[in-house]
Amino acid sequence: MADLPIETIFEILKRVPAKVVGRSKSVCKEWYALLSTRDFIRVHCSRSLVSSNQRVLLIDDLTCSVHPIIFQSYDYGPRSIVTLPFDHQNNDVSILSHLNGLLCVCLNHTNELLLWNPTTTAFKRLSTPDSLGIYINNLDAVGLYADDTDDYKVLHIKRRCGVYESYVYSRELNFWRNIPFLTREEYLSPNFYWSPGTFCAGTLYFTLCECWVGGTNVVICFDINSEQFKEISFPPVPSTGFVQGVLVNVKNELHMFATTGWFEITIDLWTLKEDYWIKVLSCPPIPPISLSLWGDITHYVTNGDWFVMTKLGKLFTIEMDKKPFEILYPVTWFRGYKGAVFVETVVSPTI
Repeated sequence: MADLPIETIFEILKRVPAKVVGRSKSVCKEWYALLSTRDFIRVHCSRSLVSSNQRVLLIDDLTCSVHPIIFQSYDYGPRSIVTLPFDHQNNDVSILSHLNGLLCVCLNHTNELLLWNPTTTAFKRLSTPDSLGIYINNLDAVGLYADDTDDYKVLHIKRRCGVYESYVYSRELNFWRNIPFLTREEYLSPNFYWSPGTFCAGTLYFTLCECWVGGTNVVICFDINSEQFKEISFPPVPSTGFVQGVLVNVKNELHMFATTGWFEITIDLWTLKEDYWIKVLSCPPIPPISLSLWGDITHYVTNGDWFVMTKLGKLFTIEMDKKPFEILYPVTWFRGYKGAVFVETVVSPTI
C-alpha cells in the first residue's frame, strides 16, 4: 500500500475497525499524520456508529471488561479485560456520560472528571486547581456533546450551598468557562435528582425528579448553540408510585423510558415531538421487575430491538415488532457490575 495515493489510503482505512486504525498509525509517519487528522477521525467515527461496533463496558471491584453483543441470542460475548489507564482505587469509577466512543467518568476517591476512550485507552483529566471539573454524586449533573466544529464539550451543572452554577469544558480550548443557569429555587433541594445528560439534535436533555411519591418531575433542556436552558414537561405518567425517566437518542429523536410503580413497575416508551411527548408503547410488568432493580436502568437500541440493562447487570430485550404483552423478558444476568454501552471509535479526549 506504500505506493498508493494518499486519497486511496484514506478511503481504505476509514472502513477498518478502530483498533486496526490504532495499529496502522505505527506503519509510517505519513500514515500517523493522516489518521490523526480531524477529517479522518470525523469520517471514521460516522462510519463506526453501527450496531456491530457496540460494546458493553462492565466494571466491578476487581476487573474492567469489554464485551461484544451477540444480537442473535441477546447475550454478551467473551470478555476482554481492560486495564484502566488512570489512577484509581479498586476500580471505583462511575460512568456519567458517553458519546461517539468517549466516556465522561468520575474517579470517586478524588471526585475528578475525566474524558476516556476505552478503545484507544487515551484519557484527559478535566479537574483544575480551582476545583472546576470536580463532580459530587447526587448533587451534580454532567452531559457530553459535540458542536458543529467537532469540538467535544462537557456541560457540568453544580449544586453547592443552595446555589446552582453551570460550566462548559471545551476539548479544543482545554478550558472551563461559566455560563448562566436559570431554574426554579425549589430545584435546589437535595430531594431532586438529576439524570446524566442525553445529547440529541443539538440539545442536551436531563430529567429532574423529586425523590418521593407524587413529587415533581420535569425535563431540563440545554441548547448547545445558544447555550440557553429551558424546562419542558414530563410525559403524563401516573404519580401513584416512584417515577423515573431514562432518556435515549435513537436516530436523532429523543425517547424516554418512563418507569412507574412501587414494588413492581411498568415501563412506557415515549418520543418527543416539538416539546410534547407521544406514547410509543406500554410494557406491563410481565415478568415483574422488583424494586431492587428498577432504580437505575440504562437502554440502548440496535437491529430494531431495545435492550434494557439495569446497573446490577440484568439485561432485558424489547422486540419492537411484537405485541406489548410479549415484548419484555430476561436475557442474561450479571451481579455487582456497573457499566455502559459505547461504540468503538478513534475519537480522542485531547487535541
